[in-house]
Amino acid sequence: MDLLGSLEAQLKPYRGRFASHAKLPEAGQSREAILSEMSALQQFEATRWREGYASGAVYHGDSEHIDFLTQAYALHSQSNPLHPDLWPSAAKFEAEIVAMTANMLGAEAARANGAEVCGTLSSGGSESLLLAMKTYRDWARATKGITEPEVIVPVSAHAAFEKAAQYFGIRLIKVPLDAEYRADLAAVREAISPKTIAIVGSAPGFPHGIIDPIPELAALALEHGIGCHVDACLGGFVLPWAERLGYPVPPFDFRLPGVTSISADTHKYGYAAKGTSVILYRSPELLHYQYFTVGDWPGGLYFSPTFAGSRPGALSAAAWAALLAMGEAGYLEATRRILETAAQIKAGIAQIPGLKILGDPLWVIAMGSDELNIYQVMEEMSHKGWSLNGLHRPAAFHIALTLRHTQPGVADRFLTDLRTAVAQVQANPERQTGMAPIYGMAAQAPAEMVGEMLKSYIDLIYKV
Repeated sequence: MDLLGSLEAQLKPYRGRFASHAKLPEAGQSREAILSEMSALQQFEATRWREGYASGAVYHGDSEHIDFLTQAYALHSQSNPLHPDLWPSAAKFEAEIVAMTANMLGAEAARANGAEVCGTLSSGGSESLLLAMKTYRDWARATKGITEPEVIVPVSAHAAFEKAAQYFGIRLIKVPLDAEYRADLAAVREAISPKTIAIVGSAPGFPHGIIDPIPELAALALEHGIGCHVDACLGGFVLPWAERLGYPVPPFDFRLPGVTSISADTHKYGYAAKGTSVILYRSPELLHYQYFTVGDWPGGLYFSPTFAGSRPGALSAAAWAALLAMGEAGYLEATRRILETAAQIKAGIAQIPGLKILGDPLWVIAMGSDELNIYQVMEEMSHKGWSLNGLHRPAAFHIALTLRHTQPGVADRFLTDLRTAVAQVQANPERQTGMAPIYGMAAQAPAEMVGEMLKSYIDLIYKV
Protein backbone atom coordinates (compact mmCIF):
# COMPACT_ATOMS: atom_id res chain seq x y z
CA MET A 1 0.00 0.00 0.00
CA ASP A 2 3.07 2.34 0.03
CA LEU A 3 2.45 3.03 -3.64
CA LEU A 4 -1.10 4.12 -2.88
CA GLY A 5 0.07 6.29 -0.05
CA SER A 6 2.31 8.19 -2.43
CA LEU A 7 -0.74 9.06 -4.51
CA GLU A 8 -2.58 10.82 -1.71
CA ALA A 9 -1.16 14.21 -2.63
CA GLN A 10 -2.37 13.73 -6.21
CA LEU A 11 -5.85 12.76 -5.05
CA LYS A 12 -6.08 15.58 -2.49
CA PRO A 13 -4.39 18.55 -4.19
CA TYR A 14 -6.67 21.01 -2.43
CA ARG A 15 -5.32 20.16 1.05
CA GLY A 16 -3.88 23.23 2.69
CA ARG A 17 -5.69 25.48 0.21
CA PHE A 18 -9.26 24.83 1.27
CA ALA A 19 -10.81 23.98 4.63
CA SER A 20 -11.88 20.39 5.33
CA HIS A 21 -15.35 19.62 6.69
CA ALA A 22 -15.53 16.33 8.60
CA LYS A 23 -18.43 17.48 10.82
CA LEU A 24 -21.48 19.62 10.29
CA PRO A 25 -20.75 23.23 11.28
CA GLU A 26 -22.45 24.35 14.49
CA ALA A 27 -24.20 27.08 12.56
CA GLY A 28 -24.88 27.07 8.87
CA GLN A 29 -22.36 28.98 6.81
CA SER A 30 -23.45 31.81 4.57
CA ARG A 31 -24.52 30.86 1.10
CA GLU A 32 -22.09 33.41 -0.28
CA ALA A 33 -19.15 31.78 1.49
CA ILE A 34 -20.18 28.30 0.36
CA LEU A 35 -20.57 29.40 -3.26
CA SER A 36 -17.25 31.22 -3.09
CA GLU A 37 -15.47 28.04 -1.99
CA MET A 38 -17.24 25.98 -4.65
CA SER A 39 -16.31 28.52 -7.31
CA ALA A 40 -12.67 28.44 -6.24
CA LEU A 41 -12.64 24.63 -6.44
CA GLN A 42 -14.22 24.75 -9.88
CA GLN A 43 -11.65 27.21 -11.15
CA PHE A 44 -8.87 25.11 -9.61
CA GLU A 45 -9.99 22.07 -11.63
CA ALA A 46 -11.36 23.46 -14.88
CA THR A 47 -8.23 24.47 -16.76
CA ARG A 48 -7.10 20.98 -17.79
CA TRP A 49 -10.35 19.80 -19.32
CA ARG A 50 -11.25 23.20 -20.74
CA GLU A 51 -7.92 23.40 -22.60
CA GLY A 52 -8.23 19.86 -23.97
CA TYR A 53 -5.84 17.98 -21.67
CA ALA A 54 -8.36 15.27 -20.71
CA SER A 55 -9.21 12.03 -22.46
CA GLY A 56 -13.02 11.94 -22.63
CA ALA A 57 -14.47 13.22 -19.32
CA VAL A 58 -15.93 16.49 -20.73
CA TYR A 59 -17.23 15.91 -24.22
CA HIS A 60 -18.48 19.35 -25.28
CA GLY A 61 -17.19 21.90 -22.78
CA ASP A 62 -18.05 25.11 -24.62
CA SER A 63 -18.99 27.75 -22.03
CA GLU A 64 -22.17 28.79 -23.85
CA HIS A 65 -23.33 25.18 -24.08
CA ILE A 66 -22.58 24.62 -20.37
CA ASP A 67 -24.48 27.78 -19.42
CA PHE A 68 -27.43 26.65 -21.54
CA LEU A 69 -27.56 23.23 -19.86
CA THR A 70 -27.22 24.89 -16.44
CA GLN A 71 -30.25 27.04 -17.19
CA ALA A 72 -32.24 24.01 -18.32
CA TYR A 73 -31.25 22.19 -15.13
CA ALA A 74 -32.18 25.13 -12.91
CA LEU A 75 -35.66 25.39 -14.43
CA HIS A 76 -36.43 21.79 -13.43
CA SER A 77 -34.19 21.38 -10.37
CA GLN A 78 -37.08 20.21 -8.19
CA SER A 79 -38.63 17.69 -10.58
CA ASN A 80 -38.63 13.94 -9.95
CA PRO A 81 -39.71 11.45 -12.64
CA LEU A 82 -40.93 9.14 -9.86
CA HIS A 83 -43.94 11.48 -9.62
CA PRO A 84 -45.19 11.97 -13.19
CA ASP A 85 -48.46 13.39 -11.83
CA LEU A 86 -46.54 16.31 -10.32
CA TRP A 87 -44.00 16.65 -13.13
CA PRO A 88 -45.51 15.46 -16.42
CA SER A 89 -42.77 17.48 -18.13
CA ALA A 90 -40.22 14.92 -16.90
CA ALA A 91 -42.16 12.15 -18.65
CA LYS A 92 -42.28 14.26 -21.82
CA PHE A 93 -38.55 14.89 -21.75
CA GLU A 94 -37.63 11.26 -21.15
CA ALA A 95 -40.05 9.81 -23.71
CA GLU A 96 -38.79 12.19 -26.37
CA ILE A 97 -35.13 11.54 -25.57
CA VAL A 98 -35.76 7.81 -25.96
CA ALA A 99 -37.65 8.34 -29.23
CA MET A 100 -35.01 10.65 -30.73
CA THR A 101 -32.21 8.25 -29.78
CA ALA A 102 -34.11 5.23 -31.10
CA ASN A 103 -34.75 6.88 -34.44
CA MET A 104 -31.07 7.80 -34.69
CA LEU A 105 -30.21 4.12 -34.12
CA GLY A 106 -32.34 2.41 -36.76
CA ALA A 107 -35.78 2.24 -35.13
CA GLU A 108 -37.55 3.22 -38.35
CA ALA A 109 -35.94 0.38 -40.30
CA ALA A 110 -36.76 -2.00 -37.45
CA ARG A 111 -40.39 -0.86 -37.49
CA ALA A 112 -40.61 -1.86 -41.13
CA ASN A 113 -39.76 -5.40 -39.96
CA GLY A 114 -42.39 -5.41 -37.23
CA ALA A 115 -40.24 -4.27 -34.32
CA GLU A 116 -41.25 -1.57 -31.85
CA VAL A 117 -38.06 -0.09 -30.45
CA CYS A 118 -38.54 1.38 -26.99
CA GLY A 119 -36.56 2.08 -23.84
CA THR A 120 -35.85 4.25 -20.83
CA LEU A 121 -33.34 6.72 -19.46
CA SER A 122 -30.75 5.62 -16.92
CA SER A 123 -28.09 7.38 -14.85
CA GLY A 124 -25.22 6.47 -17.17
CA GLY A 125 -23.62 3.76 -19.25
CA SER A 126 -22.95 1.40 -16.35
CA GLU A 127 -26.59 1.43 -15.28
CA SER A 128 -27.71 0.90 -18.87
CA LEU A 129 -25.50 -2.20 -19.14
CA LEU A 130 -26.62 -3.49 -15.75
CA LEU A 131 -30.26 -3.02 -16.74
CA ALA A 132 -29.77 -4.90 -19.99
CA MET A 133 -28.13 -7.86 -18.27
CA LYS A 134 -30.82 -8.00 -15.57
CA THR A 135 -33.43 -7.88 -18.32
CA TYR A 136 -31.93 -10.77 -20.26
CA ARG A 137 -31.55 -12.81 -17.09
CA ASP A 138 -35.22 -12.41 -16.19
CA TRP A 139 -36.39 -12.88 -19.79
CA ALA A 140 -34.42 -16.12 -20.18
CA ARG A 141 -35.66 -17.46 -16.85
CA ALA A 142 -39.31 -16.71 -17.72
CA THR A 143 -39.31 -17.79 -21.37
CA LYS A 144 -36.59 -20.45 -21.53
CA GLY A 145 -36.35 -21.75 -17.99
CA ILE A 146 -32.64 -20.88 -17.78
CA THR A 147 -31.59 -20.64 -14.13
CA GLU A 148 -27.80 -20.62 -14.61
CA PRO A 149 -27.48 -17.88 -17.24
CA GLU A 150 -24.38 -17.20 -19.29
CA VAL A 151 -23.52 -14.09 -21.30
CA ILE A 152 -20.74 -14.08 -23.90
CA VAL A 153 -18.58 -10.96 -23.92
CA PRO A 154 -15.25 -10.09 -25.57
CA VAL A 155 -12.48 -9.42 -23.08
CA SER A 156 -12.59 -5.78 -24.21
CA ALA A 157 -16.23 -5.36 -23.12
CA HIS A 158 -16.86 -2.73 -20.47
CA ALA A 159 -16.16 -3.67 -16.84
CA ALA A 160 -19.81 -2.97 -16.03
CA PHE A 161 -20.66 -6.36 -17.53
CA GLU A 162 -18.48 -7.90 -14.84
CA LYS A 163 -20.36 -5.85 -12.27
CA ALA A 164 -23.68 -7.09 -13.68
CA ALA A 165 -22.47 -10.68 -13.51
CA GLN A 166 -21.57 -10.26 -9.83
CA TYR A 167 -24.82 -8.52 -8.96
CA PHE A 168 -27.22 -10.78 -10.85
CA GLY A 169 -25.69 -14.23 -10.68
CA ILE A 170 -24.70 -14.39 -14.35
CA ARG A 171 -21.68 -16.30 -15.57
CA LEU A 172 -19.59 -14.27 -18.00
CA ILE A 173 -18.00 -16.26 -20.79
CA LYS A 174 -15.09 -14.10 -21.97
CA VAL A 175 -13.79 -14.61 -25.49
CA PRO A 176 -10.49 -13.32 -26.91
CA LEU A 177 -9.94 -10.65 -29.53
CA ASP A 178 -8.71 -11.18 -33.05
CA ALA A 179 -5.65 -9.48 -34.54
CA GLU A 180 -7.69 -6.31 -35.13
CA TYR A 181 -8.85 -6.12 -31.48
CA ARG A 182 -12.38 -7.24 -32.35
CA ALA A 183 -14.33 -10.06 -30.70
CA ASP A 184 -13.14 -13.39 -32.12
CA LEU A 185 -16.15 -14.80 -33.97
CA ALA A 186 -15.00 -18.41 -33.91
CA ALA A 187 -14.57 -18.21 -30.14
CA VAL A 188 -18.04 -16.66 -29.75
CA ARG A 189 -19.61 -19.39 -31.85
CA GLU A 190 -17.87 -22.08 -29.82
CA ALA A 191 -18.92 -20.49 -26.51
CA ILE A 192 -22.67 -20.60 -27.22
CA SER A 193 -24.40 -23.17 -25.02
CA PRO A 194 -27.96 -24.00 -23.89
CA LYS A 195 -27.34 -21.62 -20.96
CA THR A 196 -26.42 -18.64 -23.15
CA ILE A 197 -28.90 -15.80 -22.80
CA ALA A 198 -27.10 -13.04 -24.72
CA ILE A 199 -24.06 -12.06 -26.76
CA VAL A 200 -22.42 -8.66 -26.28
CA GLY A 201 -20.60 -6.51 -28.82
CA SER A 202 -19.19 -2.99 -28.46
CA ALA A 203 -19.51 -0.11 -30.91
CA PRO A 204 -16.79 0.80 -30.18
CA GLY A 205 -15.09 -0.84 -27.20
CA PHE A 206 -13.74 1.50 -24.53
CA PRO A 207 -10.12 0.23 -24.43
CA HIS A 208 -9.13 0.33 -28.10
CA GLY A 209 -11.94 2.22 -29.80
CA ILE A 210 -12.60 -0.73 -32.14
CA ILE A 211 -16.07 -1.80 -33.31
CA ASP A 212 -16.79 -5.48 -32.79
CA PRO A 213 -18.22 -7.51 -35.74
CA ILE A 214 -21.79 -6.63 -34.80
CA PRO A 215 -23.51 -7.98 -37.97
CA GLU A 216 -21.97 -11.41 -37.42
CA LEU A 217 -22.66 -11.38 -33.66
CA ALA A 218 -26.26 -10.36 -34.27
CA ALA A 219 -26.68 -13.11 -36.86
CA LEU A 220 -25.40 -15.69 -34.36
CA ALA A 221 -27.84 -14.41 -31.74
CA LEU A 222 -30.73 -14.55 -34.17
CA GLU A 223 -29.80 -18.07 -35.21
CA HIS A 224 -29.80 -19.29 -31.62
CA GLY A 225 -32.79 -17.29 -30.40
CA ILE A 226 -30.81 -15.33 -27.81
CA GLY A 227 -30.25 -11.66 -27.09
CA CYS A 228 -27.65 -9.44 -28.69
CA HIS A 229 -26.73 -6.32 -26.78
CA VAL A 230 -24.73 -3.60 -28.52
CA ASP A 231 -22.82 -1.41 -26.10
CA ALA A 232 -22.84 1.87 -28.01
CA CYS A 233 -22.48 3.95 -24.85
CA LEU A 234 -19.33 5.48 -26.32
CA GLY A 235 -20.28 5.54 -29.99
CA GLY A 236 -24.06 5.81 -30.17
CA PHE A 237 -24.00 9.54 -30.79
CA VAL A 238 -20.96 9.42 -33.11
CA LEU A 239 -21.26 6.42 -35.41
CA PRO A 240 -24.55 7.37 -37.14
CA TRP A 241 -23.02 10.68 -38.16
CA ALA A 242 -19.64 9.16 -39.02
CA GLU A 243 -21.48 6.82 -41.38
CA ARG A 244 -23.27 9.77 -42.96
CA LEU A 245 -19.90 11.50 -43.40
CA GLY A 246 -18.62 8.49 -45.35
CA TYR A 247 -16.41 6.83 -42.74
CA PRO A 248 -16.24 3.00 -42.76
CA VAL A 249 -18.87 2.21 -40.12
CA PRO A 250 -20.29 -1.33 -40.27
CA PRO A 251 -24.00 -1.80 -39.44
CA PHE A 252 -24.39 -1.94 -35.67
CA ASP A 253 -27.91 -0.82 -34.75
CA PHE A 254 -31.55 -1.96 -34.99
CA ARG A 255 -31.29 -2.21 -38.76
CA LEU A 256 -29.78 -5.62 -37.97
CA PRO A 257 -32.63 -8.04 -37.10
CA GLY A 258 -30.54 -9.85 -34.49
CA VAL A 259 -29.78 -6.74 -32.41
CA THR A 260 -32.19 -6.81 -29.48
CA SER A 261 -30.88 -3.97 -27.29
CA ILE A 262 -28.54 -0.97 -27.51
CA SER A 263 -27.13 1.39 -24.89
CA ALA A 264 -26.08 4.92 -25.86
CA ASP A 265 -24.86 7.63 -23.51
CA THR A 266 -26.45 11.03 -23.87
CA HIS A 267 -23.94 12.35 -21.33
CA LYS A 268 -20.97 11.52 -23.56
CA TYR A 269 -21.16 12.45 -27.23
CA GLY A 270 -24.84 13.35 -26.84
CA TYR A 271 -23.38 16.42 -25.08
CA ALA A 272 -25.84 16.38 -22.17
CA ALA A 273 -24.88 16.96 -18.53
CA LYS A 274 -23.37 14.02 -16.67
CA GLY A 275 -25.90 11.54 -15.39
CA THR A 276 -28.00 10.27 -18.31
CA SER A 277 -27.89 7.35 -20.74
CA VAL A 278 -30.46 5.59 -22.92
CA ILE A 279 -31.16 1.85 -22.90
CA LEU A 280 -33.21 0.64 -25.87
CA TYR A 281 -34.89 -2.69 -26.63
CA ARG A 282 -36.32 -4.16 -29.81
CA SER A 283 -39.73 -4.75 -28.23
CA PRO A 284 -41.86 -3.71 -25.24
CA GLU A 285 -42.08 -7.38 -24.26
CA LEU A 286 -38.34 -7.44 -23.61
CA LEU A 287 -38.30 -4.02 -21.96
CA HIS A 288 -40.95 -5.12 -19.47
CA TYR A 289 -38.45 -7.51 -17.89
CA GLN A 290 -36.47 -4.42 -16.88
CA TYR A 291 -39.35 -2.81 -14.99
CA PHE A 292 -39.99 -3.19 -11.26
CA THR A 293 -43.56 -3.17 -9.94
CA VAL A 294 -45.22 -3.91 -6.59
CA GLY A 295 -49.00 -4.10 -6.35
CA ASP A 296 -49.54 -5.15 -2.73
CA TRP A 297 -47.33 -2.76 -0.73
CA PRO A 298 -49.06 -0.92 2.16
CA GLY A 299 -47.48 2.24 0.83
CA GLY A 300 -49.53 2.04 -2.36
CA LEU A 301 -48.79 1.05 -5.92
CA TYR A 302 -45.07 1.27 -6.63
CA PHE A 303 -43.21 1.03 -9.90
CA SER A 304 -39.91 2.16 -11.37
CA PRO A 305 -38.48 1.65 -14.85
CA THR A 306 -34.83 1.50 -13.69
CA PHE A 307 -32.89 0.75 -10.50
CA ALA A 308 -33.45 4.16 -8.93
CA GLY A 309 -36.68 5.32 -7.36
CA SER A 310 -36.37 9.07 -7.12
CA ARG A 311 -34.30 10.52 -9.93
CA PRO A 312 -33.17 14.06 -10.84
CA GLY A 313 -35.65 15.23 -13.43
CA ALA A 314 -33.38 18.20 -14.03
CA LEU A 315 -30.84 15.91 -15.71
CA SER A 316 -33.52 14.60 -18.04
CA ALA A 317 -34.51 18.17 -18.85
CA ALA A 318 -30.90 19.09 -19.59
CA ALA A 319 -30.46 16.02 -21.82
CA TRP A 320 -33.62 16.87 -23.76
CA ALA A 321 -32.39 20.43 -24.17
CA ALA A 322 -28.98 19.23 -25.41
CA LEU A 323 -30.47 16.96 -28.08
CA LEU A 324 -32.77 19.69 -29.38
CA ALA A 325 -30.03 22.31 -29.35
CA MET A 326 -27.58 20.08 -31.25
CA GLY A 327 -29.93 18.67 -33.86
CA GLU A 328 -28.72 16.50 -36.71
CA ALA A 329 -26.59 19.29 -38.15
CA GLY A 330 -24.90 19.90 -34.80
CA TYR A 331 -24.02 16.24 -34.27
CA LEU A 332 -22.82 15.94 -37.86
CA GLU A 333 -20.51 18.93 -37.49
CA ALA A 334 -19.21 17.82 -34.09
CA THR A 335 -18.42 14.35 -35.46
CA ARG A 336 -16.70 15.83 -38.51
CA ARG A 337 -14.43 17.96 -36.31
CA ILE A 338 -13.57 15.08 -33.96
CA LEU A 339 -12.81 12.59 -36.73
CA GLU A 340 -10.67 15.07 -38.67
CA THR A 341 -8.71 15.79 -35.49
CA ALA A 342 -8.35 12.04 -34.93
CA ALA A 343 -6.91 11.58 -38.41
CA GLN A 344 -4.31 14.28 -37.68
CA ILE A 345 -3.34 12.69 -34.36
CA LYS A 346 -3.14 9.16 -35.79
CA ALA A 347 -0.90 10.39 -38.59
CA GLY A 348 1.32 12.11 -36.03
CA ILE A 349 1.60 9.04 -33.79
CA ALA A 350 2.59 6.94 -36.80
CA GLN A 351 5.65 9.20 -37.18
CA ILE A 352 6.88 8.66 -33.59
CA PRO A 353 9.41 5.79 -33.42
CA GLY A 354 8.63 3.29 -30.69
CA LEU A 355 4.87 3.85 -30.63
CA LYS A 356 2.14 1.89 -32.37
CA ILE A 357 -1.61 2.37 -32.62
CA LEU A 358 -3.66 -0.66 -31.61
CA GLY A 359 -5.96 -1.64 -34.46
CA ASP A 360 -7.63 0.94 -36.69
CA PRO A 361 -9.78 3.14 -34.44
CA LEU A 362 -11.83 6.13 -35.52
CA TRP A 363 -11.48 8.53 -32.58
CA VAL A 364 -10.60 6.59 -29.39
CA ILE A 365 -6.91 6.04 -30.08
CA ALA A 366 -4.98 3.44 -28.07
CA MET A 367 -1.22 3.29 -28.34
CA GLY A 368 1.34 0.80 -27.09
CA SER A 369 4.96 -0.09 -27.62
CA ASP A 370 7.14 -3.15 -28.13
CA GLU A 371 10.22 -1.39 -26.76
CA LEU A 372 9.17 1.35 -24.30
CA ASN A 373 7.57 1.36 -20.87
CA ILE A 374 4.30 2.71 -22.19
CA TYR A 375 3.02 3.48 -18.71
CA GLN A 376 5.99 5.74 -18.08
CA VAL A 377 5.19 7.51 -21.36
CA MET A 378 1.70 8.08 -19.97
CA GLU A 379 3.20 9.28 -16.69
CA GLU A 380 5.48 11.75 -18.49
CA MET A 381 2.40 13.02 -20.34
CA SER A 382 0.67 13.54 -16.98
CA HIS A 383 3.58 15.77 -15.92
CA LYS A 384 2.72 17.93 -18.92
CA GLY A 385 -0.90 18.20 -17.78
CA TRP A 386 -2.50 15.35 -19.75
CA SER A 387 -5.08 13.03 -18.16
CA LEU A 388 -5.05 9.83 -20.23
CA ASN A 389 -6.51 6.34 -19.76
CA GLY A 390 -4.18 3.47 -18.92
CA LEU A 391 -5.03 0.07 -20.43
CA HIS A 392 -4.07 -3.54 -19.75
CA ARG A 393 -3.50 -6.69 -21.79
CA PRO A 394 -1.75 -5.40 -23.79
CA ALA A 395 -0.11 -2.53 -21.94
CA ALA A 396 -1.24 0.71 -23.55
CA PHE A 397 -3.03 3.98 -22.96
CA HIS A 398 -5.61 5.82 -24.98
CA ILE A 399 -6.99 9.25 -25.66
CA ALA A 400 -10.72 9.56 -26.33
CA LEU A 401 -11.03 12.64 -28.50
CA THR A 402 -13.77 15.16 -27.80
CA LEU A 403 -14.73 18.61 -29.02
CA ARG A 404 -12.17 19.99 -26.56
CA HIS A 405 -9.43 18.48 -28.72
CA THR A 406 -10.70 20.13 -31.90
CA GLN A 407 -9.74 23.57 -30.60
CA PRO A 408 -6.93 25.21 -32.56
CA GLY A 409 -3.50 23.96 -31.52
CA VAL A 410 -4.59 21.17 -29.16
CA ALA A 411 -3.73 18.28 -31.51
CA ASP A 412 -0.34 19.82 -32.27
CA ARG A 413 0.32 20.28 -28.55
CA PHE A 414 -0.61 16.65 -27.85
CA LEU A 415 1.75 15.35 -30.52
CA THR A 416 4.59 17.64 -29.42
CA ASP A 417 4.21 16.55 -25.81
CA LEU A 418 3.95 12.89 -26.86
CA ARG A 419 7.18 13.09 -28.85
CA THR A 420 8.90 14.68 -25.86
CA ALA A 421 7.51 12.06 -23.47
CA VAL A 422 8.73 9.22 -25.67
CA ALA A 423 12.17 10.81 -25.89
CA GLN A 424 12.30 11.16 -22.10
CA VAL A 425 11.48 7.48 -21.61
CA GLN A 426 14.00 6.45 -24.25
CA ALA A 427 16.67 8.49 -22.44
CA ASN A 428 15.73 7.09 -19.00
CA PRO A 429 14.43 3.54 -19.63
CA GLU A 430 14.60 2.51 -15.94
CA ARG A 431 12.66 5.49 -14.62
CA GLN A 432 9.25 4.64 -13.06
CA THR A 433 7.23 7.31 -11.26
CA GLY A 434 3.65 8.08 -10.24
CA MET A 435 1.10 5.68 -11.67
CA ALA A 436 3.57 3.89 -13.95
CA PRO A 437 4.76 1.30 -11.39
CA ILE A 438 1.19 0.75 -10.20
CA TYR A 439 -0.02 -0.02 -13.73
CA GLY A 440 3.02 -2.17 -14.31
CA MET A 441 2.44 -4.14 -11.12
CA ALA A 442 -1.29 -4.51 -11.77
CA ALA A 443 -0.59 -5.95 -15.20
CA GLN A 444 1.28 -8.87 -13.63
CA ALA A 445 -0.23 -9.27 -10.16
CA PRO A 446 -3.05 -11.73 -9.35
CA ALA A 447 -6.52 -10.25 -9.87
CA GLU A 448 -7.36 -10.65 -6.18
CA MET A 449 -4.33 -8.57 -5.14
CA VAL A 450 -5.21 -5.86 -7.65
CA GLY A 451 -8.77 -5.85 -6.35
CA GLU A 452 -7.61 -5.26 -2.79
CA MET A 453 -5.34 -2.47 -3.96
CA LEU A 454 -8.23 -0.80 -5.77
CA LYS A 455 -10.40 -1.04 -2.67
CA SER A 456 -7.69 0.78 -0.74
CA TYR A 457 -7.59 3.38 -3.50
CA ILE A 458 -11.34 3.94 -3.12
CA ASP A 459 -10.86 4.27 0.64
CA LEU A 460 -8.32 6.98 -0.07
CA ILE A 461 -10.78 8.88 -2.25
CA TYR A 462 -13.25 9.03 0.66
CA LYS A 463 -10.65 10.01 3.23
CA VAL A 464 -11.17 13.52 4.64
